[in-house]
Amino acid sequence: MILALETSCDETAAALVNRRNRLVASVVGSQAAVHAPYGGVVPEIAGREHVAAMYPVVRRVLEEGGTKESDLEAIAVTSGPGLVGSLLVGLSFARGLAYRLGIPLIGVHHIEAHLLAVLLERDVRFPLLGLVVSGGHTHLYGIDRPGSYRLLGRTRDDAAGEAFDKAAVLLNLPYPGGVSIDKVSPLGDPRRYEFPRGLQRDPGYDFSFSGLKTAVRQQVESMGRLNDDQVADLAASVQEAIVDSLVTKTLRAAAEHGYDRIVVAGGVAANRRLRRSFEERAAGREVIFPSFDLCTDNAAMIGAVGALRLAEGAVDDLRLQVRTHWPLEQVRWPAA
Repeated sequence: MILALETSCDETAAALVNRRNRLVASVVGSQAAVHAPYGGVVPEIAGREHVAAMYPVVRRVLEEGGTKESDLEAIAVTSGPGLVGSLLVGLSFARGLAYRLGIPLIGVHHIEAHLLAVLLERDVRFPLLGLVVSGGHTHLYGIDRPGSYRLLGRTRDDAAGEAFDKAAVLLNLPYPGGVSIDKVSPLGDPRRYEFPRGLQRDPGYDFSFSGLKTAVRQQVESMGRLNDDQVADLAASVQEAIVDSLVTKTLRAAAEHGYDRIVVAGGVAANRRLRRSFEERAAGREVIFPSFDLCTDNAAMIGAVGALRLAEGAVDDLRLQVRTHWPLEQVRWPAA
């Protein structure tokens, strides 16, 4: 049994995953209500909230999983990338517990965990193309196998999730903005406003959403006070522009590099329009999404990578440190 911990941003999460890479129990403590008045995550507050929540969350997941500390074989923990204060809380707890129990410690890359979260629910054949879309990342990777990643494209400015959140602020929609736009968009006309799709003519696979953000701000400022119908139309049009950019670039990369399977992961992968658009345009390719609970930050995905690494003997020691900036293509699975 592997205890997995995730504290890269504002969720305090713990999970139990067995050696067969099956989820036994999962608990996620959200801080959304704490950060809502600020319209985004405040790093100092996030760190303090993790300190308060860490032990209760771990105790609860052990209870729900019917597991004692003595049953634990290893501890997997997010060691980067993320907010330094948040990461330190999770890693410090994991190091202390691993030392006390005398069991291996496994540091996990947060984005690698998002991309491999689907392994908790189904068998997936490699190689495949991975798109990770969240508040901090919009990256395309060629994945030969777990532990081997090649960067094909990335955002040059804002991430897709960040673009959703910033647009929501302009539309005076509640935090978290991406969730609010997903809820409001079905009420609007996605063709009402033609917002830019950044770098669509660029031959590479990079993304850009800063021009979209500027266009939305200019459109909103030109309209004065917005009514509900206008907000819905704007939200739907913003969503369509972001989704179109993501799907077009990803499917072109898949075609040009010969990938028949695509995994879409990260918080934005929970967006319903994104899922439908991939289904409509996949042209025979298999597009795999994790379940909604595995899209947003959680510890189950950390446990999935931890189980794979433990099986390979790729464990770390107690000198493991956090890495706030850590390109996924630099991930190495060190041998024990």
